[in-house]
Amino acid sequence: MSNQLYIVSGPSGAGKSSLCAALLEACPNLHLSISCTTRNPRPGEKNGREYHFLDKETFEAQKNQGDFLESAFVHGNYYGTRQSDVEKVLASGLDVLLEIDWQGAAQVAEKIPSSKRIFILPPSIETLRARLTKRGQDDARIIENRVLAAQVEINHAHEAQHQIVNDDFERALTELKALVLC
Repeated sequence: MSNQLYIVSGPSGAGKSSLCAALLEACPNLHLSISCTTRNPRPGEKNGREYHFLDKETFEAQKNQGDFLESAFVHGNYYGTRQSDVEKVLASGLDVLLEIDWQGAAQVAEKIPSSKRIFILPPSIETLRARLTKRGQDDARIIENRVLAAQVEINHAHEAQHQIVNDDFERALTELKALVLC
């Protein structure tokens, strides 16, 4: 059996990063592919751990060379997954987890139809707004932009084979682990 590529998407504030972190702890055969981005690191983030932080020119050059399995412009910054990074992990015998937006998920699914797409949904837009506010990372304008973007992103949930509503973290994690088969 060949290794599996799992794609987890969902709007900012749905809890996909927390769910993916817990999933990775529970699944030793699963490896998170580190995406590239042109956004600035947040406090505590390290290059190569949360993201590969690239300047816009480097990102665009790599994109033009066809290095990315997927890429998208999200919240004012470029994001992308290097194809070579994914191929290297799959060749090592591990499954790969991509935590990416719906646009990138659609690109990967087109190129790798055997990938398994999972969309994480918030229980409501109000809950999403509260989670984004509680994070304390963004000002009110950015939060409202993320809420508006989330409403668009949620319209793409049906494109994934599986949807998980993150209204209870442990239940959502149990559902996610069942899909990943770890």
